[in-house]
Amino acid sequence: MAVPPEPPRRDAGDDDLRDADRPAEPRPAGGRDAEPRPAGARPALERAVLSGPALAVGFVLAHLWLVLDAISWRGQIYGDVTLYEWWARNGLSTGQWPVLDYDWVYPAAALVPVTLPALVTITTLGYEAVWTALVIALDGVAVWQLARSAPRGRVAAWWWLVFLVALGPIFLGRLDGVVAPLIVLALLWAGRRPAVAAAVATLGAWIKIAPGAVVVALAATARRGRDLLRDVVVPGAAVSLAVVGLALLGGAGERAWSVFGEQGARTLQAESVAATWFSVARLWDPTVHIAYNDVIYTYEVQGDAARQVASGLDGLLPVAVLAVAALAWAAARRRPDLSADVLLLAAAAGLLALIVFNKVGSPQFVAWIGPPVAAALVLAGPGARHVWSPPAVGMLLVALGTQVLYPVAYGEFLAGEPWMVVVAALRNVGLVVLLGGAVWRLGALAASRRPRVEPAPAVAHG
Repeated sequence: MAVPPEPPRRDAGDDDLRDADRPAEPRPAGGRDAEPRPAGARPALERAVLSGPALAVGFVLAHLWLVLDAISWRGQIYGDVTLYEWWARNGLSTGQWPVLDYDWVYPAAALVPVTLPALVTITTLGYEAVWTALVIALDGVAVWQLARSAPRGRVAAWWWLVFLVALGPIFLGRLDGVVAPLIVLALLWAGRRPAVAAAVATLGAWIKIAPGAVVVALAATARRGRDLLRDVVVPGAAVSLAVVGLALLGGAGERAWSVFGEQGARTLQAESVAATWFSVARLWDPTVHIAYNDVIYTYEVQGDAARQVASGLDGLLPVAVLAVAALAWAAARRRPDLSADVLLLAAAAGLLALIVFNKVGSPQFVAWIGPPVAAALVLAGPGARHVWSPPAVGMLLVALGTQVLYPVAYGEFLAGEPWMVVVAALRNVGLVVLLGGAVWRLGALAASRRPRVEPAPAVAHG
């Protein structure tokens, strides 16, 4: 006797699979329980905007705008790039290299992006052009990886482009434009290729320290000791040994890690979060003074009080980063079902802590905090997607405020113009609020319990 074929099983969430003779169930008109529309049901405008060609055009237009804006502010934007060029040209012509022969404000691997343009061109204008092309190329890889991360990758890519336009041309004129795409890539690869993610983030940290926050987040959220060893410690150590080993072979000696003590003598940078009170106090206290430090080319708050705050931040910054890591560790173990969300929150909180508790606080640092949101728009679980909407808007506002602060109205800020002092203060308050939100969310996950999953009822076949 022939056995009739078993009817197709209906997986959870598969609302389109029904028996032919079964009456259609009523569907809700909207809300959370509404069925997702098939891709073809998207409005034509939405489909057009999210298409590959539209995103490619958006990428070109966004970066063209940044390039033209950078050219219009050339001295302010490419001043540091000119310094990069001097270091590279001096090394190529005299054999005297940063790190290898004298202390430097950057980690050893920063020599690679700093030197590459000097190998291609012999003019300052050419160096700036090649540097800009290098940053745009790296960002192109990051946007491509975002866009191909279905199903929300192109939305995330568009958000990232809007974030860069809001932040402005400073993205093109600093090493932060090199490491920000690396942070995007590390976060996107963390779930599928954690060892690669750790290697990329570690390399980024040896260019500029900030991506180290991603390495800390990866370590804190590793599920087991062997995962920590295999996916974080080994690849991170391999990259670090390669960088430090090459530096030592080049004669660096202790200078291979001198960057970690290079900032000790600095006081509060004028636009840093911790300098907000001093900056606002200028509105009524003429004794608060901001002066130019011609050794490190930075405007700093002067006075004993500012130096004391800066000294306190030297110890508070690592404590804050470790506190975020401990909270992430607790959240990852309490909610292993939300490991991707915990990782993204830990990375965001760690990067924000590096800004909020930093006595330096340069405007380009804001480029660090966009990558966790861009990655979260792709990777966050269904229950956590709405959690990232407010910070996505908040980071755009912080980025826009940063562009107004520098380069648009930096002169007005230094002069103590009230409107610009208020804009800078609001931007800094926004950074604190974003950090507080990420820490609060991590704390909520650390204090929660994994929801109990009831076993599915057996399906009877008659």
